[in-house]
Amino acid sequence: MKKRNSAELRREPNKIRLLIQLTFTAISNGYIKGFAKGQIFTGATKYLCVPGMNCYSCPGALGSCPIGALQATLNARQYKMSLYVLGLMTVFGTLLGRFVCGFICPFGLIQDLLFKIPFVKKIRRLPGEKGLRWLRFVFLGIFVILLPLFVIDITGLGEPWFCKWICPVGTLEGGIPLVLLNNAMRGAAGFLFRWKLVILAVTLLSSIIIYRPFCRYVCPLGAVYGLFNKISLYRIKIDSQKCTGCTACQKTCKLDIPVWKNPDSMDCIRCGECKTACPHGAISTTVLK
Repeated sequence: MKKRNSAELRREPNKIRLLIQLTFTAISNGYIKGFAKGQIFTGATKYLCVPGMNCYSCPGALGSCPIGALQATLNARQYKMSLYVLGLMTVFGTLLGRFVCGFICPFGLIQDLLFKIPFVKKIRRLPGEKGLRWLRFVFLGIFVILLPLFVIDITGLGEPWFCKWICPVGTLEGGIPLVLLNNAMRGAAGFLFRWKLVILAVTLLSSIIIYRPFCRYVCPLGAVYGLFNKISLYRIKIDSQKCTGCTACQKTCKLDIPVWKNPDSMDCIRCGECKTACPHGAISTTVLK
C-alpha cells in the first residue's frame, strides 16, 4: 500500500469539514421557492434560530439568525423571546463553542472558499491584531445589545442596528437576492443598501487576503461562542507528555493561534488543522462528560 504524505493527510479532514459546511448551508437555506419568487419564507421554522450567521431575510432561509433575533426582541415588553434566543445561544456555546464557526456557519464557508483564491501575498496578521480581535465585543456590546435596547422609536421598539448598518451577511444572503428578484425591493433600495454593499465588498475582497476577517474582527456571534470555548463540551486537548513546543500547530493555524499554549483560545474555530499538522500526535479533540 502506498504511504500517503502529510499534505494528503491534511486534505482529508478539510474535505470532511467542507462537506459538513456545504450540507448545513444547503439545509438551512433549503426554501428553493423563495429564490424563485424573491420572497422570504415565513413558515413555523422561522421561530427557530440556526446556530450560525444565516440571515433571516435570505429567500431560502428556513430559520432565523441568533444575532438578528436577539436585536429584534431585546426591548420587547415580554422578554420571553429574548430569553429564548439567549438560551439557545448558551446551549450552542456550551455544547460546541466556536465549532459552530468552523463547521456550521454559512458565512464562514463563504470566507473559507474566498481564501482559497490565489493571491500574491496572504496576510497572516494585521498591525495591532490583538486589539483588533476585541472589536467583535465592541460590535456585540454596542450594536447588538445597547443600541437596540435603549434607542427606541415612537412605538417603543428599537432597531436591529448591527443588521441594518453593518452586517455583510444580510447584504449577501438577503439584500442582494431580494433586490435582484423583487421589483418592489429594487425600487426601495437607496443609500443604506449602497452603504451595505461597500461593507460587503470590503469584507469579501479582504477574505481573499486575510483568513476570515469578519470572524476575526467583526462577528458578534463568534464573540459570544468564543466565551464558551474554555468550558464547552467539545474542545481541543493537548497531551503535555507528547508536546515538544515545536509550534507546528501555530504555523499551520490560519488564525495564528499558539494552540500548544492556548488550545481553548476565544479565536479558535475548531477547524482541526492543528491536530493533523502535529508531528507528535499531541493534539486531540474531546467531548467532556
